[in-house]
Amino acid sequence: MSLTPGAQCGGYEIVGLLGTGGMGEVYRARDLKLGRQVAIKILGADALANAGAVRRFQHEARAASALNHPGIVTIHDVGELDGQCFIVMELVEGSTLRQLLGRGRAPLKKTLQIASQMADALAKAHEAGIVHCDLKPENAMLETREEIGLRAK
Repeated sequence: MSLTPGAQCGGYEIVGLLGTGGMGEVYRARDLKLGRQVAIKILGADALANAGAVRRFQHEARAASALNHPGIVTIHDVGELDGQCFIVMELVEGSTLRQLLGRGRAPLKKTLQIASQMADALAKAHEAGIVHCDLKPENAMLETREEIGLRAK
C-alpha cells in the first residue's frame, strides 16, 4: 500500500516516501497534533498477509518503545488504519551507513566512532533482551549534524 503526499495515516499527514525495505515502506510525515516531522513505517501488503510478519512488526514496535538510548530511534505511536499496521517514530535526518560507505573509505577515527556508537546501542538493546534481526548498513542512520550519531532504523 503506497501512500501519496497529503494522505492521512491516523493523526499524521504523509509528506513523502523515505525508503522501502523487505517489510514495507517508510514515509516522512507531519504529526498533525504536535506539528513535528516523524517517520512512519508501514507494513507492506505481502507482510500483512503473513500473520508471523504482523506479529514481528508489532513486537518490534513494543520492544523499541521500551528503549531509551541516543543511538536508538524513539517510537512515538503505533496503529492500524483500514487494516494497515504502522509505527510512528522519530525522524532522523541524515544518511545511511551504506551511503557513507559508498562515498569511499571513512577516516579511521570516524569509523571507530560509528562502530562504538553502534555497539553501545546494541548493548542497550541486548540488556533489555532485544536482538536486532535486520542489522545492516541500510538500517544504520548517521545524523546530518554530526554524521556520526547513529540511530537504528
